[in-house]
Amino acid sequence: MGSAEMCRDLATEVEKLLLQPSPYVRKKAILTAVHMIRKVPELSNIFLPPCAKLLHERHHGILLGTITLITELCERSPEALRHFRKVIPQLAQILQTLVTTGYSIEHSISGVSDPFLQVQILRLLRILGRNHEESSETMNDLLAQVATNTDTSRNAGNAVLFETVLTIMDIRSAAGLRVLAVNILGRFLHNSDRNIRYVALMSLLRLVQSDHSAVQRHRPTVVECLQETDASLSRRALELSLALVNGSNVQAMMQELQAFLESCPPDLRADCASGILLAAERFAPTKRWHIDTILHVLTTAGTHVRDDAVVNLTQLIAGAQELHAYSVRRLYNALAEDISQQPLVQVAAWCIGEYGDLLLEGNFEETEPLQVEEEEVLALLEKVLQSHMSLPATRGYALTALMKLSTRLRGDNNRIRQVVSIYRSCLDMELQQRAVEYDTLFQKYNHMRAAILEKMPLVERGGPQVDEEAKESKEAAQLSEAAPVPIQSQPSQLLDLLDLLDGASGNAQHPPLLDPSPGGALVHLLDLPYAPPPPAPIPDLKVFEREGVRLNLSFIRPPENPALLLIIVTATNSSESDVTHFICQAAVPKSLQLQLQAPSGNTVPAGGGLPVTQLFRILNPNKAPLRLKLRLTYNHFGQLVQEIFEVNNLPVESWQ
Repeated sequence: MGSAEMCRDLATEVEKLLLQPSPYVRKKAILTAVHMIRKVPELSNIFLPPCAKLLHERHHGILLGTITLITELCERSPEALRHFRKVIPQLAQILQTLVTTGYSIEHSISGVSDPFLQVQILRLLRILGRNHEESSETMNDLLAQVATNTDTSRNAGNAVLFETVLTIMDIRSAAGLRVLAVNILGRFLHNSDRNIRYVALMSLLRLVQSDHSAVQRHRPTVVECLQETDASLSRRALELSLALVNGSNVQAMMQELQAFLESCPPDLRADCASGILLAAERFAPTKRWHIDTILHVLTTAGTHVRDDAVVNLTQLIAGAQELHAYSVRRLYNALAEDISQQPLVQVAAWCIGEYGDLLLEGNFEETEPLQVEEEEVLALLEKVLQSHMSLPATRGYALTALMKLSTRLRGDNNRIRQVVSIYRSCLDMELQQRAVEYDTLFQKYNHMRAAILEKMPLVERGGPQVDEEAKESKEAAQLSEAAPVPIQSQPSQLLDLLDLLDGASGNAQHPPLLDPSPGGALVHLLDLPYAPPPPAPIPDLKVFEREGVRLNLSFIRPPENPALLLIIVTATNSSESDVTHFICQAAVPKSLQLQLQAPSGNTVPAGGGLPVTQLFRILNPNKAPLRLKLRLTYNHFGQLVQEIFEVNNLPVESWQ
């Protein structure tokens, strides 16, 4: 109840009472000192001398209070931390006495000698040994003795053991001692108490990065925990199982995780599917295995996968030329069985459109031969177009696939032209635009149709070679800037209509090229109007960075609506652990209008994987100075992170 001023005035009086003859008075004085330190940390130096004397007490309450007081002092004062490292042997002697002979019979619980005092001493040792080699070496033998001699049949013993494990994990302990700590947590996984199993899973998740091989020995037990009926336990087991996947066990672990995906609760399907896709991308032994794994996930839980799964699989198939026939056959069969999984339908439609000629050939060395007729393929795509379960983007994929097949099939294209003409009056504007473009391609530019609808070129997914080429291109650009050359007019090029990797959801409309000659006019393929040259780009802004998690803002102001600002939020993760349950929320002043679009996913993969993006639409008609308040929530290294901060240094070009 005392204020900070009262604590400063009475600190010397409390110090005197710490050495009073009465044990009751000394115990109350210690508790008062603890609260004083918590309220006024600068009073730490006053209580340093009495604490060393109080460690010799035999009274249980005084000794427990003294350990608590020293812990508070060490947490708040570096000077106290250095001072009390000298009493580590004395603390070790007290703890050894508790473990071997017992300290006080009346304070024993379930055969464990004074577990409250043991836990408090272990916490203090953890603070004293953190980042200090000499102190850690002094504790190694003692911690090994506590870990091997504590009874685990009761919760009191489990509490002491768990605190021992935390101490071993935090100090610079020997390698053998860390393996012992992992084995203790492995035994906890077999405990009948759910709370103990949960604590073990969380602790192993923290250890998996530093002691991967030791945690790997308990992989079968962790996989068994996936079948827990408790949702919190199965979620932690899923996160740990995904963290244990590496190049040597990826195939076995994927079998277990795919089996879990088929039976897991709905609220875990998205995390499980996302984790399987990320692990398969990082550790796939072969491209065919990678394709089979993604197809299994799309077939089992297609509606729960991340938004980038479709693009990743199409790029993977496009880059595996030897698997084009195999992939189109697998996808055709999957599509014929089920058209409800929208990501699967989109990939299948794209693949049939690109490699439909391979499907009709029927030459498959590794699958059962089955002749597919042209009418069957067209009927299946029409079924997708007419299905009430198909999203507008899915219909766009199917319509584009039909258009692609018009150059790959040997039969008459009248059926395809009829389907395309039907969608010229579709209510969906994007689908209607595609249909009008395709119909115009049939009527006015039929001689160019085969060239425009040829197979998509291979898109590199990144790698050392691509990075090197990008570096060389950048150097060449710098050289060209240093030595300017006369500007020459370039021949005009046609706008690419059918970027299948973008599918029917192509939100970005590329402006047609302008004729550089004075008074010239470029005839666009579909007589579309010209777009004005884009304004100067607004520089990007980094607004957050913590433990490898980084948040960047990119800005776009559409020329046709200067009052509108589009902010693209990009979250990347360069750490060794995935960021899960990522949520980004924003707020602006009342004079502005903010609309948050759905993010591209809620998991930011480790190691610089595919980032998560989100679009903010801000309407600022009065051109008021822009301020942004962001709230980030995510799980990283097994811990919940919440950050709230304001961004006041937004570029002036974003609002003026």
